[in-house]
Amino acid sequence: MATTERYRVPETLPILPLRDAVLFPDLVMPLVVGREKSIRLIDDALKGDHIIGVVTQKDAQIEDPTPSDLHEIGVAALITKMIRMQDGTLRVIVQGLTRIRIRELVALDPYFKARVRVLYEDYSPSVELDALMQQAKELFEKLAEMVPHISSDLVNVVRNIDHPGRLADVIAHSLRSVTTDEKQEILELVEIRARLERIIYILKKEISIIEVRQKIQSEVKNEIDRTQREYWLREQLKAIQKELGEYDDRQTEVEEFKEKIENAKMPEEVRKVAEKELKRLQKMHPASAEYIVSRTYLEWLTELPWSVETEDNLDVKHAAQVLDEDHYDLEQVKKRILEYLAVRQLKKDMKGPILCFVGPPGVGKTSLGRSIARALGRKFIRISLGGVHDEAEIRGHRRTYVGALPGRIIQGIRRAGTRNPVFMLDEIDKLGVDFRGDPAAALLEVLDPEQNFSFSDHYLEVPFDLSKVMFICTANVTHTIPPPLLDRMEVIELPGYTDDEKLHIARGFLIPKQLDNHGLKPEQLEFTDEALLTIINSYTREAGVRNLERQIANIARAVAKRIVEGTLEKEVITPDNVATYLGPPKFFPESAERTAKPGVATGLAWTPTGGDIIFIEATRMSGKGNLLLTGSLGDVMKESAQAALSYIRSKASQYGIEPDLFLNSDIHIHIPSGAIPKDGPSAGITIFIALLSLLTGKNVRPDVAMTGEITLRGVVLPIGGVKEKILAAKRAGIRHVILPERNKADLDEIPAHIKEGLEFHFVREVDEAVAIALGPLEAAAGFVIPPKPGEMPAQEFPKEVH
Repeated sequence: MATTERYRVPETLPILPLRDAVLFPDLVMPLVVGREKSIRLIDDALKGDHIIGVVTQKDAQIEDPTPSDLHEIGVAALITKMIRMQDGTLRVIVQGLTRIRIRELVALDPYFKARVRVLYEDYSPSVELDALMQQAKELFEKLAEMVPHISSDLVNVVRNIDHPGRLADVIAHSLRSVTTDEKQEILELVEIRARLERIIYILKKEISIIEVRQKIQSEVKNEIDRTQREYWLREQLKAIQKELGEYDDRQTEVEEFKEKIENAKMPEEVRKVAEKELKRLQKMHPASAEYIVSRTYLEWLTELPWSVETEDNLDVKHAAQVLDEDHYDLEQVKKRILEYLAVRQLKKDMKGPILCFVGPPGVGKTSLGRSIARALGRKFIRISLGGVHDEAEIRGHRRTYVGALPGRIIQGIRRAGTRNPVFMLDEIDKLGVDFRGDPAAALLEVLDPEQNFSFSDHYLEVPFDLSKVMFICTANVTHTIPPPLLDRMEVIELPGYTDDEKLHIARGFLIPKQLDNHGLKPEQLEFTDEALLTIINSYTREAGVRNLERQIANIARAVAKRIVEGTLEKEVITPDNVATYLGPPKFFPESAERTAKPGVATGLAWTPTGGDIIFIEATRMSGKGNLLLTGSLGDVMKESAQAALSYIRSKASQYGIEPDLFLNSDIHIHIPSGAIPKDGPSAGITIFIALLSLLTGKNVRPDVAMTGEITLRGVVLPIGGVKEKILAAKRAGIRHVILPERNKADLDEIPAHIKEGLEFHFVREVDEAVAIALGPLEAAAGFVIPPKPGEMPAQEFPKEVH
């Protein structure tokens, strides 16, 4: 347009952040510039070509915006006039030239500078644009008749505009009801037709709102007159009641708040805020909406435990007794809590620890938090963070929103009634993030001992001290927790349980609990150890004990029913009658059966629910040397299979395998169950052993399981999840475990009772694993190629490996 043609917009512009306003091309806007950086920007621009970039802030409340706080599209503008005021601020008049897009920020100090690109309008006159312009002008004139702030001069200006893009910009700039975000949206619409259509939509909406408002005003006029009469009469009644000394609800409520503020023992800063809010409340009418908002805010301020805290029971022996009563094993966690109590005895003002229990489902993470609270004599509060996407869930909503409330942290503190509860943040690894903010980022302040002494909730807008709170987080995995958040927590891993540990837990905790839940006495229902082991091995397959408790509850319900019916007085559960109550076994120990044929090897896998064993099957058929991979395998696992086959082919003569065998055969590797995705490099050594077993005709030992990543040189690399994998081997009845040599140090963290009965073989190269899993191979000279095996029959795979 004409203004743009008179001035050339430089490629690099200083960027002036604009708060709560949007400048449009060809329009003039007065600005008050008060920020130091902005004043310097204006001064420098006036020494040059007077052209700057004006870009609106996303949040007008931010005093010192960063690049991410600015919109990408703004306007190149010409400074036409500047007046320096006595208070140091500048009064500036700018005229928009053309739309620009920020391509790259080239400087942050002393103010923003950016490379920009001019956004030109593609305008071609058409009948359709003329129609849209006419409709927009008619709607604007109609709106001007309904609202007083649109002058007749402005209507004449709009009526005489002949360019559709400028028409849309002028109308958007003129409407007071259009929000800053809506104006920015219009500014970003470079296409003229889309901009006009948006303006027409806004005009129609405004006209509809005003028409409805006028209709309502006419309907309620009589109602308002009646309400005003009632208000006058009620005020007269209040005056009479005051003279008679009768009860005044409003004054009584104010006095109650004064007493609560006095008794709350708030910090001085919070007390001033509460008293100021109470003065505002006294001036409001009880029927107004603002009165309810103010009263609710005062209730939150006065009911929070600013100075109330429970006295900790620092008796280490008592705490150890409570923890042992509630949980079996978990020595590492118990040791950490007892250490905390011992230090508290020596240092009274110690800040609360921030722990994170990580482990598979059902190992007792949540219930352990309750036990810790009981041992310390503190209140226990738990909130679940699974699926939380909104930052306001943590920090609360600002009071400007209807129905605003504090976040879950402050709500939990209020429910606890003390400022030093045990606060459990359950499922912290399942936090989400969307356009409403990142709750994990809000938790950074909550879980940082150096910051949480002055935690600020958006609703309260005053600091609350969380340093006395003992935060305990729980998670199944750590890789989904943002690293900055994970760094603030002390991670304590809770591995799965062995069969022996599950037996003790069932005897000491689960059976008594379910007998009490179902109204049974110990003499009415008994379990033998053999029956419990049958349930553990044949009806559950888990790292924890949640499903075990569920199966015990199933039996208890069935026995309770028979006792009520009079057909039974006492039941002893043995391996022989378990199936009567629970049906046929759901899981079978298949390790020996699976390795009864060449080409099947047992591996160890890590899953989000704990460790597990997997069976890798390989078969050979006539073909052209192809490798088939099935079982929903990821790219890393497919590459491990390729590496294993390539290594065997490179050393075929050493293993007594004819090289022609690879050219005339297709090899198929399958890892059940096929519907469950699997990935990772740790199955490399297992795939290698399965292939070698297939090609040499030797069975893999049924009591051997293995894990490890392999290279093309046959080197076995270290892997993760050793503790969970060893527990899986123990549960599956494995006797020999093959591990990478560099994982030897990981065994030091595993309790001795878990390693008992297991023999560990540490290997540097895959050839060392061959002798353990297959035994010595025959020399190549006397080796006879085994007959070509047929395809292995499909077998049900009971594990779910993620």
